Amino acid sequence: MFAKSEDDVLLDPAAAYPQFAALGAAVDRRDWAACRTVLDAGSLSGRTHLLRLASERRDIEQWLRQVLQGDPWDSTAAALLGMNLIDIGWEIRGGAGAEHVGADRFTGFHHWLRRAEEVLIDGAARWPYDPALWTVRLTTARGLQLDLAEIRRRHDRMAAADPHHLPGQSSYLQSLCPKWYGDWPQAHAWAREAMTAAPPGAPQGALVAEAHIEHWLDIAEDDESAATTYLAGVRDSLHEAAHRSIWHPAFVRDVGWVSVVSTFAMAFAEMGDRDAAGAAFAMLGPLASEWPFEYRGDNVAAVIRTYRRRSSAAPTGSRR
Repeated sequence: MFAKSEDDVLLDPAAAYPQFAALGAAVDRRDWAACRTVLDAGSLSGRTHLLRLASERRDIEQWLRQVLQGDPWDSTAAALLGMNLIDIGWEIRGGAGAEHVGADRFTGFHHWLRRAEEVLIDGAARWPYDPALWTVRLTTARGLQLDLAEIRRRHDRMAAADPHHLPGQSSYLQSLCPKWYGDWPQAHAWAREAMTAAPPGAPQGALVAEAHIEHWLDIAEDDESAATTYLAGVRDSLHEAAHRSIWHPAFVRDVGWVSVVSTFAMAFAEMGDRDAAGAAFAMLGPLASEWPFEYRGDNVAAVIRTYRRRSSAAPTGSRR
Protein backbone atom coordinates (compact mmCIF):
# COMPACT_ATOMS: atom_id res chain seq x y z
CA MET A 1 0.00 0.00 0.00
CA PHE A 2 1.02 3.63 -0.41
CA ALA A 3 0.72 6.72 1.75
CA LYS A 4 1.27 10.43 1.13
CA SER A 5 4.65 11.71 -0.02
CA GLU A 6 7.20 13.09 2.44
CA ASP A 7 10.05 15.14 0.95
CA ASP A 8 12.72 12.78 -0.36
CA VAL A 9 10.61 9.67 0.20
CA LEU A 10 7.71 9.50 -2.24
CA LEU A 11 5.05 7.04 -1.15
CA ASP A 12 2.25 8.52 -3.24
CA PRO A 13 1.32 6.07 -6.03
CA ALA A 14 0.73 8.99 -8.39
CA ALA A 15 4.45 9.79 -8.17
CA ALA A 16 5.29 6.34 -9.52
CA TYR A 17 2.33 5.68 -11.78
CA PRO A 18 0.77 8.54 -13.80
CA GLN A 19 -2.09 6.14 -14.55
CA PHE A 20 -3.16 6.30 -10.93
CA ALA A 21 -3.56 10.07 -10.98
CA ALA A 22 -5.81 9.75 -14.04
CA LEU A 23 -7.75 6.90 -12.44
CA GLY A 24 -8.18 8.73 -9.16
CA ALA A 25 -9.51 11.81 -10.94
CA ALA A 26 -11.95 9.65 -12.91
CA VAL A 27 -13.18 7.96 -9.72
CA ASP A 28 -13.65 11.30 -8.04
CA ARG A 29 -15.73 12.46 -11.03
CA ARG A 30 -17.66 9.16 -10.96
CA ASP A 31 -16.72 8.75 -14.62
CA TRP A 32 -16.71 5.00 -15.14
CA ALA A 33 -15.93 5.18 -18.86
CA ALA A 34 -12.76 7.13 -18.07
CA CYS A 35 -11.88 4.62 -15.34
CA ARG A 36 -12.16 1.76 -17.81
CA THR A 37 -9.99 3.61 -20.33
CA VAL A 38 -7.17 3.76 -17.78
CA LEU A 39 -7.67 0.27 -16.37
CA ASP A 40 -8.01 -1.50 -19.71
CA ALA A 41 -4.86 0.06 -21.17
CA GLY A 42 -2.24 -1.84 -19.20
CA SER A 43 -1.29 -5.34 -18.15
CA LEU A 44 -3.60 -7.58 -16.13
CA SER A 45 -1.34 -7.40 -13.09
CA GLY A 46 -1.03 -3.64 -13.40
CA ARG A 47 -4.81 -3.37 -13.65
CA THR A 48 -5.28 -5.32 -10.41
CA HIS A 49 -2.69 -3.14 -8.69
CA LEU A 50 -4.48 0.02 -9.83
CA LEU A 51 -7.83 -1.38 -8.69
CA ARG A 52 -6.37 -2.00 -5.24
CA LEU A 53 -5.15 1.57 -5.01
CA ALA A 54 -8.45 2.99 -6.23
CA SER A 55 -10.42 0.83 -3.79
CA GLU A 56 -9.14 2.96 -0.92
CA ARG A 57 -11.45 5.75 -2.05
CA ARG A 58 -14.44 6.04 0.26
CA ASP A 59 -18.13 6.51 -0.55
CA ILE A 60 -17.93 4.74 -3.91
CA GLU A 61 -20.09 1.72 -3.10
CA GLN A 62 -23.41 3.09 -4.34
CA TRP A 63 -21.85 4.47 -7.51
CA LEU A 64 -20.26 1.10 -8.32
CA ARG A 65 -23.51 -0.71 -7.60
CA GLN A 66 -25.19 1.59 -10.12
CA VAL A 67 -22.47 0.73 -12.64
CA LEU A 68 -23.14 -2.97 -12.08
CA GLN A 69 -26.86 -2.47 -12.29
CA GLY A 70 -26.32 -0.98 -15.73
CA ASP A 71 -23.91 -3.75 -16.76
CA PRO A 72 -23.88 -6.81 -14.48
CA TRP A 73 -21.15 -8.35 -16.68
CA ASP A 74 -18.64 -5.61 -15.85
CA SER A 75 -16.08 -7.67 -13.92
CA THR A 76 -13.87 -4.62 -13.42
CA ALA A 77 -16.60 -2.84 -11.47
CA ALA A 78 -17.28 -6.01 -9.48
CA ALA A 79 -13.61 -6.38 -8.56
CA LEU A 80 -13.30 -2.75 -7.50
CA LEU A 81 -16.48 -2.90 -5.43
CA GLY A 82 -15.35 -6.12 -3.77
CA MET A 83 -11.99 -4.57 -2.89
CA ASN A 84 -13.67 -1.48 -1.50
CA LEU A 85 -15.98 -3.50 0.75
CA ILE A 86 -13.02 -5.55 1.99
CA ASP A 87 -11.10 -2.37 2.81
CA ILE A 88 -14.01 -1.16 4.92
CA GLY A 89 -14.06 -4.49 6.72
CA TRP A 90 -10.34 -4.38 7.44
CA GLU A 91 -10.67 -0.87 8.85
CA ILE A 92 -13.23 -2.21 11.33
CA ARG A 93 -11.05 -5.19 12.23
CA GLY A 94 -7.82 -3.23 12.54
CA GLY A 95 -4.31 -4.55 12.05
CA ALA A 96 -3.82 -6.27 15.40
CA GLY A 97 -3.32 -10.01 15.74
CA ALA A 98 -6.46 -12.11 15.98
CA GLU A 99 -5.99 -12.60 19.72
CA HIS A 100 -6.26 -8.83 20.21
CA VAL A 101 -9.39 -8.29 18.10
CA GLY A 102 -12.70 -8.19 19.97
CA ALA A 103 -15.80 -10.13 18.99
CA ASP A 104 -17.64 -7.00 17.84
CA ARG A 105 -14.82 -6.10 15.48
CA PHE A 106 -14.72 -9.61 14.04
CA THR A 107 -18.49 -9.54 13.53
CA GLY A 108 -18.25 -6.28 11.61
CA PHE A 109 -15.25 -7.50 9.65
CA HIS A 110 -16.99 -10.69 8.54
CA HIS A 111 -20.15 -8.76 7.67
CA TRP A 112 -18.27 -6.66 5.13
CA LEU A 113 -16.34 -9.63 3.78
CA ARG A 114 -19.58 -11.52 3.17
CA ARG A 115 -20.97 -8.49 1.34
CA ALA A 116 -17.84 -8.47 -0.80
CA GLU A 117 -18.16 -12.21 -1.47
CA GLU A 118 -21.70 -11.74 -2.76
CA VAL A 119 -20.48 -9.25 -5.34
CA LEU A 120 -17.43 -11.30 -6.27
CA ILE A 121 -19.30 -14.61 -6.58
CA ASP A 122 -21.74 -13.04 -8.99
CA GLY A 123 -18.93 -11.38 -10.95
CA ALA A 124 -16.91 -14.59 -11.22
CA ALA A 125 -19.99 -16.58 -12.26
CA ARG A 126 -20.65 -14.14 -15.09
CA TRP A 127 -17.02 -13.67 -16.19
CA PRO A 128 -14.64 -16.23 -14.63
CA TYR A 129 -11.73 -15.11 -16.82
CA ASP A 130 -10.88 -11.99 -14.81
CA PRO A 131 -7.87 -12.66 -12.54
CA ALA A 132 -8.66 -9.59 -10.44
CA LEU A 133 -11.87 -11.22 -9.21
CA TRP A 134 -10.05 -14.38 -8.11
CA THR A 135 -7.27 -12.33 -6.53
CA VAL A 136 -9.80 -10.53 -4.35
CA ARG A 137 -11.52 -13.80 -3.54
CA LEU A 138 -8.22 -15.10 -2.14
CA THR A 139 -8.39 -12.25 0.37
CA THR A 140 -11.98 -12.93 1.36
CA ALA A 141 -11.19 -16.64 1.71
CA ARG A 142 -8.51 -15.91 4.31
CA GLY A 143 -10.62 -13.36 6.13
CA LEU A 144 -13.60 -15.70 6.29
CA GLN A 145 -11.31 -18.54 7.42
CA LEU A 146 -12.13 -20.85 4.53
CA ASP A 147 -9.90 -23.90 4.26
CA LEU A 148 -6.73 -24.18 2.22
CA ALA A 149 -8.40 -26.45 -0.34
CA GLU A 150 -10.82 -23.66 -1.24
CA ILE A 151 -7.99 -21.13 -1.33
CA ARG A 152 -6.07 -23.39 -3.72
CA ARG A 153 -9.16 -23.70 -5.90
CA ARG A 154 -9.42 -19.94 -6.15
CA HIS A 155 -5.72 -19.63 -6.87
CA ASP A 156 -6.03 -22.19 -9.65
CA ARG A 157 -8.93 -20.27 -11.22
CA MET A 158 -6.84 -17.11 -11.07
CA ALA A 159 -3.85 -18.86 -12.65
CA ALA A 160 -6.08 -20.21 -15.42
CA ALA A 161 -6.99 -16.62 -16.27
CA ASP A 162 -3.41 -15.29 -15.95
CA PRO A 163 -0.62 -17.76 -15.07
CA HIS A 164 1.75 -15.10 -13.71
CA HIS A 165 -0.65 -12.74 -11.95
CA LEU A 166 1.64 -11.27 -9.31
CA PRO A 167 -1.01 -9.61 -7.06
CA GLY A 168 -2.88 -12.90 -6.77
CA GLN A 169 0.31 -14.90 -6.34
CA SER A 170 1.40 -12.62 -3.52
CA SER A 171 -1.97 -13.07 -1.83
CA TYR A 172 -1.76 -16.85 -2.22
CA LEU A 173 1.74 -16.85 -0.74
CA GLN A 174 0.35 -15.27 2.42
CA SER A 175 -1.97 -18.26 2.80
CA LEU A 176 1.00 -20.63 2.61
CA CYS A 177 2.77 -18.92 5.52
CA PRO A 178 2.41 -20.39 9.02
CA LYS A 179 0.42 -17.39 10.26
CA TRP A 180 -2.41 -18.62 8.05
CA TYR A 181 -2.48 -22.24 6.82
CA GLY A 182 0.95 -23.35 5.69
CA ASP A 183 4.55 -23.80 6.79
CA TRP A 184 7.88 -22.35 5.74
CA PRO A 185 9.07 -25.21 3.52
CA GLN A 186 5.79 -25.05 1.62
CA ALA A 187 5.88 -21.25 1.27
CA HIS A 188 9.50 -21.13 0.08
CA ALA A 189 9.07 -24.03 -2.34
CA TRP A 190 5.99 -22.51 -3.92
CA ALA A 191 7.57 -19.05 -4.23
CA ARG A 192 10.58 -20.51 -6.02
CA GLU A 193 8.36 -22.60 -8.27
CA ALA A 194 6.36 -19.50 -9.25
CA MET A 195 9.57 -17.58 -9.93
CA THR A 196 11.14 -20.25 -12.14
CA ALA A 197 7.90 -20.75 -14.07
CA ALA A 198 7.78 -17.07 -15.04
CA PRO A 199 9.70 -15.62 -18.01
CA PRO A 200 13.15 -14.07 -17.45
CA GLY A 201 12.80 -10.54 -16.12
CA ALA A 202 9.31 -11.15 -14.73
CA PRO A 203 8.64 -9.71 -11.26
CA GLN A 204 7.94 -13.12 -9.69
CA GLY A 205 11.38 -13.10 -8.06
CA ALA A 206 9.75 -10.79 -5.52
CA LEU A 207 7.73 -13.78 -4.27
CA VAL A 208 10.96 -15.41 -3.10
CA ALA A 209 11.94 -12.17 -1.35
CA GLU A 210 8.46 -11.87 0.20
CA ALA A 211 8.67 -15.38 1.62
CA HIS A 212 12.06 -14.61 3.15
CA ILE A 213 10.81 -11.33 4.65
CA GLU A 214 7.82 -13.09 6.19
CA HIS A 215 10.11 -15.79 7.59
CA TRP A 216 12.54 -13.15 8.89
CA LEU A 217 9.68 -11.30 10.60
CA ASP A 218 8.44 -14.48 12.25
CA ILE A 219 11.89 -15.13 13.71
CA ALA A 220 12.48 -11.46 14.62
CA GLU A 221 9.44 -11.41 16.89
CA ASP A 222 11.47 -13.57 19.29
CA ASP A 223 15.10 -13.00 18.32
CA GLU A 224 16.35 -10.13 16.13
CA SER A 225 19.86 -11.54 15.93
CA ALA A 226 18.61 -14.92 14.77
CA ALA A 227 16.44 -13.21 12.18
CA THR A 228 19.44 -11.37 10.72
CA THR A 229 21.38 -14.62 10.68
CA TYR A 230 18.51 -16.26 8.82
CA LEU A 231 18.61 -13.62 6.06
CA ALA A 232 22.37 -13.90 5.78
CA GLY A 233 21.88 -17.61 5.19
CA VAL A 234 19.55 -17.05 2.24
CA ARG A 235 21.77 -14.48 0.49
CA ASP A 236 22.24 -16.67 -2.57
CA SER A 237 18.49 -17.25 -2.85
CA LEU A 238 17.78 -13.51 -2.72
CA HIS A 239 20.49 -12.68 -5.25
CA GLU A 240 19.23 -15.34 -7.63
CA ALA A 241 15.70 -13.94 -7.33
CA ALA A 242 16.95 -10.40 -7.97
CA HIS A 243 18.94 -11.49 -11.02
CA ARG A 244 15.86 -13.24 -12.40
CA SER A 245 13.69 -10.16 -11.87
CA ILE A 246 14.74 -6.61 -10.95
CA TRP A 247 18.36 -6.98 -12.12
CA HIS A 248 17.42 -8.74 -15.35
CA PRO A 249 17.60 -6.66 -18.57
CA ALA A 250 14.02 -7.69 -19.43
CA PHE A 251 12.55 -6.32 -16.18
CA VAL A 252 9.70 -3.91 -16.97
CA ARG A 253 8.62 -1.05 -14.73
CA ASP A 254 4.96 -1.94 -14.95
CA VAL A 255 2.42 -0.68 -12.43
CA GLY A 256 3.44 -2.38 -9.19
CA TRP A 257 7.18 -2.38 -9.89
CA VAL A 258 7.90 -0.08 -6.92
CA SER A 259 6.54 -2.65 -4.49
CA VAL A 260 8.64 -5.35 -6.15
CA VAL A 261 11.90 -3.42 -5.85
CA SER A 262 11.00 -2.20 -2.34
CA THR A 263 10.69 -5.83 -1.24
CA PHE A 264 14.24 -6.57 -2.35
CA ALA A 265 15.54 -3.29 -0.92
CA MET A 266 14.29 -4.15 2.55
CA ALA A 267 15.45 -7.76 2.42
CA PHE A 268 18.96 -6.78 1.36
CA ALA A 269 19.11 -3.96 3.92
CA GLU A 270 18.04 -6.23 6.77
CA MET A 271 20.60 -8.89 5.87
CA GLY A 272 23.34 -6.25 5.82
CA ASP A 273 24.13 -6.57 2.10
CA ARG A 274 24.81 -2.88 1.62
CA ASP A 275 25.80 -3.04 -2.03
CA ALA A 276 22.69 -5.00 -3.06
CA ALA A 277 20.47 -2.74 -0.93
CA GLY A 278 22.12 0.32 -2.46
CA ALA A 279 21.45 -1.03 -5.96
CA ALA A 280 17.77 -1.56 -5.13
CA PHE A 281 17.39 1.88 -3.56
CA ALA A 282 19.15 3.42 -6.58
CA MET A 283 16.52 1.82 -8.82
CA LEU A 284 13.78 3.32 -6.67
CA GLY A 285 15.24 6.82 -6.44
CA PRO A 286 12.86 8.73 -4.15
CA LEU A 287 10.05 6.22 -4.71
CA ALA A 288 8.99 3.46 -2.33
CA SER A 289 5.95 1.47 -1.28
CA GLU A 290 4.70 1.35 2.27
CA TRP A 291 4.88 -2.46 2.37
CA PRO A 292 7.13 -4.12 3.48
CA PHE A 293 8.86 -1.19 5.20
CA GLU A 294 5.87 -0.79 7.53
CA TYR A 295 7.02 -3.97 9.26
CA ARG A 296 9.74 -1.81 10.84
CA GLY A 297 7.44 0.93 12.15
CA ASP A 298 4.60 3.30 11.38
CA ASN A 299 6.91 6.09 10.21
CA VAL A 300 7.72 4.43 6.90
CA ALA A 301 9.68 7.39 5.53
CA ALA A 302 12.00 7.36 8.54
CA VAL A 303 12.52 3.60 8.17
CA ILE A 304 13.45 4.03 4.51
CA ARG A 305 15.88 6.87 5.25
CA THR A 306 17.63 4.68 7.82
CA TYR A 307 17.99 1.85 5.33
CA ARG A 308 19.30 4.23 2.69
CA ARG A 309 21.96 5.60 5.04
CA ARG A 310 23.12 2.08 5.87
CA SER A 311 23.52 1.23 2.19
CA SER A 312 24.94 4.52 0.88
CA ALA A 313 28.58 3.77 1.80
CA ALA A 314 28.58 0.30 0.27
CA PRO A 315 31.49 -0.78 -1.92
CA THR A 316 30.73 -1.45 -5.57
CA GLY A 317 30.73 -4.75 -7.35
CA SER A 318 29.58 -7.20 -4.68
CA ARG A 319 26.12 -7.45 -6.23
CA ARG A 320 27.23 -9.90 -8.90
